[in-house]
Amino acid sequence: MRFATVDFQGSPRAAIDFGSHYRVTPFQDLSEALRELDGDIAALADISEFETIDAGEAILYATTKTPHKIICLGLNFTDHVAEMLHDRPAFPTLFAKYALTLTDPYAAIIKPEASNAMDWEVEIGVVIGKPARDVSLEHALDHVAGYTVVNDVSFRDFQNRTSQFLQGKIFERTTPVGPWLVTRDEVDDANDLAMTLTVNGELMQSGRSSQMIFGIAETIVYLSRILTLEPGDLLSMGTPSGVGAGRTPQRFLVPGEVMESSVEGIGVLTNRIISTGSSTS
Repeated sequence: MRFATVDFQGSPRAAIDFGSHYRVTPFQDLSEALRELDGDIAALADISEFETIDAGEAILYATTKTPHKIICLGLNFTDHVAEMLHDRPAFPTLFAKYALTLTDPYAAIIKPEASNAMDWEVEIGVVIGKPARDVSLEHALDHVAGYTVVNDVSFRDFQNRTSQFLQGKIFERTTPVGPWLVTRDEVDDANDLAMTLTVNGELMQSGRSSQMIFGIAETIVYLSRILTLEPGDLLSMGTPSGVGAGRTPQRFLVPGEVMESSVEGIGVLTNRIISTGSSTS
């Protein structure tokens, strides 16, 4: 099944995607729905209070607008580690984002005046379904509700000011997520999916999730030793090579450019870069 968070009468609502139309539920987004339904996203189909929206008229919001936690992996693809001239990590390199960092799958993204090193990173997003604490590798994927697409837009000049990534990763409304949550049963192997990113149609990133150093189940096990992963939490699994900071010369985003971030079988994000004060239409 596919789910989305759509606009309904001016407010976000979790919805089921039926191809030609969306059936809208009472929940404000998929994170809230998962929390309220104890991670059983399929239970949305049993809720009787539905409205419908034609797919051609639907406005999609970030799949998860209200996650309690957003945990990201840096340096998690072998080729990306090499292009950034780092050593292969022995443990997952973790940083966090905040809900205000997220934006919608087709939203314009403002290039902040403070940064001149705005970069792209196509990633697989993992949305947690059931709570996960001290889980085994065998059962780790049982805690996954589904997958989405993330573009971890990064501001390298801020990121590289210290050894901690955080400040380069949390500019508000710069991380698009969506367009859908695709349930785990619809994806044969999330650890081996094609991932691409283009800028103005030029291919910048092309890789496969099989290049991940720490796979999805392994990451869930590791994180669950540290904290409880809750329904609606979002994990972003890292990016393959081809980022702007890894090029010679380096190449960063400027207003007017359009990114398309694609993960096989899950979806495509399309985001235009604009300047402060520009129209988003």
